[in-house]
Amino acid sequence: MFADRAKIFIRSGKGGDGHVSFRREKYVPNGGPDGGDGGNGGDVIFVVDPGLNTLTDFRHIRKYKAGDGEEGGKKNCHGADGEDIILKVPAGTVIKDFETGKVILDMSNKTEPVTLLKGGHGGKGNRHYVTSVMQAPKYAQPGQAAKEMWVTLELKMIADVGLVGFPNVGKSTFLSRVTNAKPKIANYHFTTLNPNLGVVDLGDKNGFVIADIPGIIEGASEGVGLGFEFLRHIERTKVLIHMVDAASTEGRDPIVDIKTINNELIAYNEQLANRPQVIAANKCDALYGDDYETVIDMLKSEFEPKNIKVFPISAVSGKGLDDLLWYVNSLVKEAPDEVIEFETEFDFTDLDDPELPFEVTKSDKEEGVYIVEGPRIERMLGYTNLESEKGFAFFQKFLKDNGILDMLEELGIEEGDTVRLYGLEFDYYK
Repeated sequence: MFADRAKIFIRSGKGGDGHVSFRREKYVPNGGPDGGDGGNGGDVIFVVDPGLNTLTDFRHIRKYKAGDGEEGGKKNCHGADGEDIILKVPAGTVIKDFETGKVILDMSNKTEPVTLLKGGHGGKGNRHYVTSVMQAPKYAQPGQAAKEMWVTLELKMIADVGLVGFPNVGKSTFLSRVTNAKPKIANYHFTTLNPNLGVVDLGDKNGFVIADIPGIIEGASEGVGLGFEFLRHIERTKVLIHMVDAASTEGRDPIVDIKTINNELIAYNEQLANRPQVIAANKCDALYGDDYETVIDMLKSEFEPKNIKVFPISAVSGKGLDDLLWYVNSLVKEAPDEVIEFETEFDFTDLDDPELPFEVTKSDKEEGVYIVEGPRIERMLGYTNLESEKGFAFFQKFLKDNGILDMLEELGIEEGDTVRLYGLEFDYYK
């Protein structure tokens, strides 16, 4: 079975705990604290691998964990950072929250690795907690907790053209003739269980990528048969080719078939109704005399007024294929060039817990330094990628909505002062 969907558990690394220790040297009987900081936990990173075209590996291994940061050591030794875990996925993979089904990340147009879960920050060693009245602190900061969640990976193939039709109408034969794809071909229903990709090369930089979507049946939009698994691959296509058995070799009505498929596509995703379409009336070499004219005229009179052009073809002999392919090529060129990308729906603010405490303080050791910390701040940072524009915007909104900026103002913060959050530092400006 084509592995185009998988449920996996991902977990970033826990931050290593800060260390409590004191200098104990022969000629330094009253040495100060020298506990080192803990290492940061590893991140969970997703990256597109052009060499992959299925999610098969994720069906065998379900849990993925980054490395934990090591505890700090004595003599101010910093604990080692935990190893990142890099998950390689095919282009077109959409990552969704398993619980809500909301889109977290679409890897379609991502050329660089994307960090989904940040590892926990390492805790500070006891050397950071020396004050004028506490020269030998026996306290160190624990490392930040790991972040974890169940996600669903869905592969929505990236192709210019989607080839759709009922089972056994000749789609695989068509694909094998016009592209370099080698689909399995036989005369029985549901021969194709794996969506196949092929490249149509018309020469002189003309051509397109076509996906043979396995046979769609009535009720597919409700999950009947393998409906959902097949239909999700159509969402990214720019043009649809409806292939029908014009000769009705199995007693099917080609007009009814096209209407049925269109109804299933629209029921699954209404936006599919706006895709340019073309009809490939296959097996015309099995029609003779008046039958040929009658069937083709019926198809044209029904669909061409709706701006859906009909091409009589034979996938076996090659009749009519050139005209069809060049027309589809023109539709692809007219379509928007960018890959259709799914907007992020999942909001990591849903993971925020307003019951968790935090505090805003002014450093008593460094001038112009303000500290924001607490379990709620740790949680927010763990699910926020501050390197992205959206992540940093969320970070700023979090500070404002939770009154943290007001608290800093009350403590007397001025422009250019430093705000410190678990190893991160920002200059304050209104």
